[in-house]
Amino acid sequence: MLVSRHSKQEPSPKPRAHSAQQWARYTPAPDTGLSEEQVQQRRNEGLLNGETEIKTKSIGRIIRDNVINPFNILNMILAALVLSVGSFKNMLFMNIILINTCIGSFQEIRAKKTIDKLSLISAPKASVVRAGKTQKIPVSDIVLDDILHLSSGNQVCSDCILLEGECEANESLITGESDPVTKKPGDLLLSGSFLSSGSCYAKVEHVGEENYATQISSSAKYVKKPNSEILYWMNIIIKIIGFVIIPVGALLFYKEMFLSDISFQESVLDVVAALIGMIPEGLMLLISVVFAVGVLRLSRHKTLVQELYCIETLARVDTLCLDKTGTITEGTMQLDEILPLHDTPQESIETALAAMMQSLHDSNPTSDALRKAFPDAPAWRAVAEVPFSSARKWSGVSFQTEGTYVLGAAEFVLKSAFEAVRPLVESYSDLGHRVLVLAHADAPFSGKELPLGLNPVALILLSDKIRPSAKRTLAYFADQGVTLKVISGDNAHTVSNIAEKAGLEHADRYIDATTLQTDAEIAAAAKEYTVFGRVTPQQKLQLVKALKQDGHTVAMTGDGVNDVLALKEADCSVAMASGSDAARTVSQLVLLDSDFASMPLVVKEGRRSINNLQRSASLFLVKTIFSTLIAVFFIFAPVTYPMEPIQLTLISFFTIGTPSFLLALGPNKERVHGHFIWNVLQNALPAALTMTLNLIMMTAIFQFVGFTGSEFSTLCVLMNGFTGLLMLLNVCRPLNSVRTVLFCAMAAGFTVATIFFQPLFGLVPVTASMLVVLIPMMFFAVFLMSMLSQLLRYFAARVSSGSKRRHTRR
Repeated sequence: MLVSRHSKQEPSPKPRAHSAQQWARYTPAPDTGLSEEQVQQRRNEGLLNGETEIKTKSIGRIIRDNVINPFNILNMILAALVLSVGSFKNMLFMNIILINTCIGSFQEIRAKKTIDKLSLISAPKASVVRAGKTQKIPVSDIVLDDILHLSSGNQVCSDCILLEGECEANESLITGESDPVTKKPGDLLLSGSFLSSGSCYAKVEHVGEENYATQISSSAKYVKKPNSEILYWMNIIIKIIGFVIIPVGALLFYKEMFLSDISFQESVLDVVAALIGMIPEGLMLLISVVFAVGVLRLSRHKTLVQELYCIETLARVDTLCLDKTGTITEGTMQLDEILPLHDTPQESIETALAAMMQSLHDSNPTSDALRKAFPDAPAWRAVAEVPFSSARKWSGVSFQTEGTYVLGAAEFVLKSAFEAVRPLVESYSDLGHRVLVLAHADAPFSGKELPLGLNPVALILLSDKIRPSAKRTLAYFADQGVTLKVISGDNAHTVSNIAEKAGLEHADRYIDATTLQTDAEIAAAAKEYTVFGRVTPQQKLQLVKALKQDGHTVAMTGDGVNDVLALKEADCSVAMASGSDAARTVSQLVLLDSDFASMPLVVKEGRRSINNLQRSASLFLVKTIFSTLIAVFFIFAPVTYPMEPIQLTLISFFTIGTPSFLLALGPNKERVHGHFIWNVLQNALPAALTMTLNLIMMTAIFQFVGFTGSEFSTLCVLMNGFTGLLMLLNVCRPLNSVRTVLFCAMAAGFTVATIFFQPLFGLVPVTASMLVVLIPMMFFAVFLMSMLSQLLRYFAARVSSGSKRRHTRR
């Protein structure tokens, strides 16, 4: 589902295609930006970004889509045929279509309004400098020549020219290349890219339709084909029905009209009755309603659904990849201790760290913790800075007289000299600390390369704050049979220790991803290990791919820029609202409270939706399978089709339509097992085949017993209604108070309708001779459905067993 990301504000001029060269350009200084008068002038000229994101469907389009769809069009054509022969009562099936359409439209409009409100909460904002002040504004309010302040994790929302500062831009969402590109003053920052390190001030070069990102649809960049079994099989069912219904209808009409001794009116009613049953008109509507209700329920738990079918995918997830920061931990760090090396004075170490943090503009938990610990910086003059990069794993500053200081992961900073401090680093990592090394050299940087002669000065010990709810949440997933993988860019020892404190099973099975050189090694590690440390963004992507190739349904949680590639690849992606703009944009779910503890609620909602849909979908497919088989049978049978449209409406109302919607919205916490179509067919096939065989037997009996056409029709309605209620009883199991009341109400309603409203539904009173046939047939239906159900379960077990053996051999 695509959602709007704009705030409610006064209407503004619609952005239009233009060339920036046609307008007078401003050249504001990075520290002052445009004045309010200049901003207003740009608005008057229409030179603003406007709404660059695709909005949710309008209310008019929602109503139109619910009214005009293939199933409704087919039903309208059939209703027109019934109307043409003057049988108004047989148009009653259109009332159900109308009710279903109203329910679907109401739920989708309600979901749209909820999503639009939630979207404003998580909508990305731009940091701009105007009139000498930095302020946050909606992306849609950016105007030409605005000064943007961009830092690590920010997505570039308009094409702009870098004026001051230096950064690395990841353009993977545009070019597909994951390697960061160094940007210096004068370079172009493309909209749709995001900053992986550094910070800068940049002047907006293009807005609105001229933006590079606007020319590439947001959906093309971020939205991949939903990994939805339900959507896949529903498309197949629609195609099959569309292919079958026309030739079957034509052949049946030809047989009824030209080979049987009945009128045109009766022929039309028979054909319409046969075709109505073949159309699962309520099933697609039911799916939309269930997912719309799921969106509403999740909104109460502060979860924004950006793609409708991800609810289903998350319910089927068997492997969950966690980014440690923001999920197990709060995403913040604290300085625990400084360990001087080689008798370096503590005060000089603190002074150097304070000076580095003042010179660097990195925005990450480590920098924030050090800035908080050392707020008073000395007046050292920086001559070169290298911002932190997830690829380099270090940052540094060269000072005019004090030399060069580098802070980062010890193995990346010290390289071959790391062995000297390895035991000390690993001992503190085993205690759960994040260990960084502060190193010094007299030489300056050589471009972005480490200076020569680096010597370790101190070890900096930091620790993550574990979320209070982490242990309970991890225990839930372990209990539900979901395999957990913790993937982090931090030291593997440290991550393992933190994961163990949080209660993660097998947290001691960890590996340093720097030892994994090939895709084959990554695939093997994905099977064997639980915790992965020192993982690069590309390795995160490869781990997710390896798990998917191994047959797993993979969900990925994250909040940082380095998670974006893996989030996009995962079957279901979940971002924290407090994370980077890029992570939120590519994710299917956004936790607006940034609390991983919400995940169990999301999974439960997915399971409720899928399990209930499987129950209800089987009711619809019973009618479709039965009606298709019977329509084909009566093309060749020596008798005419025995039922009218209104009689099928009666059966559908009490055995399919009403109960399916009520069952689909009830609570259900069961795990999702098996595949959607097979689970549905296991319930639907026994009932559909039982109905078909009953009607074939009834037709044979009709040939030898002197029943009238009306009596034959009544017997068919009663038998099909009875079998439909048997199916409903099976679907309602295990029975609880609500399902028991539902089944009893439907059975009572069908009984009352067939006794007291016989003329309306074209039925006749049941005679003794009809009972002689009806009662044994009912007992036979119970036996036949039970036998067919057992056969299907046996067959399913054999197939499942064979599949497991083949998988084990592989």
